[in-house]
Amino acid sequence: MTGPAVPEVAVAQLPPDAALLDVRESDEWAAGHAPGATHLPMSELTGRMDELPDGDPLYVICRSGGRSARVVAYLSAQGYPAVNVEGGMQAWAQQGRDIVADSGAQPQIV
Repeated sequence: MTGPAVPEVAVAQLPPDAALLDVRESDEWAAGHAPGATHLPMSELTGRMDELPDGDPLYVICRSGGRSARVVAYLSAQGYPAVNVEGGMQAWAQQGRDIVADSGAQPQIV
C-alpha cells in the first residue's frame, strides 16, 4: 500500500533560489552536498522542526529520492509547503550541479 503522492520536481526544474533541505545522514552530507543547502537528517527532523529553512516551497533532497519523499509527506501533513527533489543528490550530480564536501576532499555522493 502506498501513501498519497508527494509533489516532485526534477533537478533541472529547480529554481535557482530554491530553499534546499538535505535530509541525509551526517556522513553522507560531509562527503558531498549542494552548496547553500540546509542539513537536517531525517532521523532528527521531528525534534528540530524549528530549524527548517524558510522556503515556500521547501525543496527536500536525499541520496535518491526515497527518504526525501517520506519527509515531504510528513511536512505536508504538518502544513509545510514541501516538494521532493526527484532522483536526489544522484540526479543532482548527474546534472553536473555543484557539490561541496566538508573535509575539503573530492566531493562525492555516497
